[in-house]
Amino acid sequence: MTALECPLPIEEGEVVLLGHGAGGRLSAELLEDLLLPAISGSSGRGLIGRVPLEDAAVLPATGGAELVVSTDSFVVSPLFFPGGDIGSLSVHGTINDVAMMGAMPTALTVSLIIEEGLPLATLERVARSLGEAARAAGVAVVTGDTKVVNRGAADQLFITTTGLGTRLPGTRTSAAYAAPGDVVLLSGPIGLHGTTVLSTREGLGFESDIATDSRPLHHLVRAIAKAGGSAVHVLRDPTRGGLATTLNEIARDSAVTVEIDEAAIPVPEAVAAACDLLGLDVLHVANEGCLVAFVAADKAEDVLTAMRAVPGGEGAVRIGHVADWPAGRVVMRTLVGAHRVVDMLAGEQLPRIC
Repeated sequence: MTALECPLPIEEGEVVLLGHGAGGRLSAELLEDLLLPAISGSSGRGLIGRVPLEDAAVLPATGGAELVVSTDSFVVSPLFFPGGDIGSLSVHGTINDVAMMGAMPTALTVSLIIEEGLPLATLERVARSLGEAARAAGVAVVTGDTKVVNRGAADQLFITTTGLGTRLPGTRTSAAYAAPGDVVLLSGPIGLHGTTVLSTREGLGFESDIATDSRPLHHLVRAIAKAGGSAVHVLRDPTRGGLATTLNEIARDSAVTVEIDEAAIPVPEAVAAACDLLGLDVLHVANEGCLVAFVAADKAEDVLTAMRAVPGGEGAVRIGHVADWPAGRVVMRTLVGAHRVVDMLAGEQLPRIC
């Protein structure tokens, strides 16, 4: 008689899982329990709860504008998908992380990890796309590095980009600054990037109806900052882990409750169909071209109008508000009028989507 074996590792704490890279609960635990204590020298749990983890860091000003820096790695599979590829995605993703701190990106660095055997034509196509995306965004690629590894040591091509930018005057955004009474704004439909990549990878056929929403968001951020000024408290792009995880991070770091309305959240029909077929929660599907803004109520309409006047923000909507209790929770009013708690992504729903 053959012994039965568990398909999942019994000692999950002993190895890295795909879920540790999903941007959800496992990612938070990896940072809190292992990486941040090891790197910073701090010890014990609760580090994330005390120090908000932003997508970019604001460096101390030295007589001029505040500098913002962010770094990100891209391992998306496949390399090419409708509406984008790993090259343009690496530019947009890092530009957007800088922009979410209320900054305008000015320069990028690029590092390429190339697997032996990658066709030169593929590498050239990615490089051209990366360069075109940077030029279109008005951001210069100023330095970089290239490494080639043995066959099997990487999956074709990995890209790491670091972005530098300067913070807009009077802008102070952070995941810890959401306040009771704030209005939650969403710049456009959700779920496009994750479902596009998954459909292309698995040959599901949805890619004929959808394309990634990958785009730079810094011009949208400039319009938001101009219209809202200091009333703009939080800016975040809901990438890995989707809208649900992003809102949970903000609720946690600001110690507030975020209340959203399911009927107000724009979901393209093809995305909804793909999620229904595959059993995915669209709130956990990654996006690469939309943002959420938490804005004081008296400036919310001004900011919403400004967003709708900028390419990429035409579909901006109000999706909820902030309450003061209970702290650290996201609650959604469903289509049938009930309420349910929305948690952050627990494991890995869609691997290798950025």
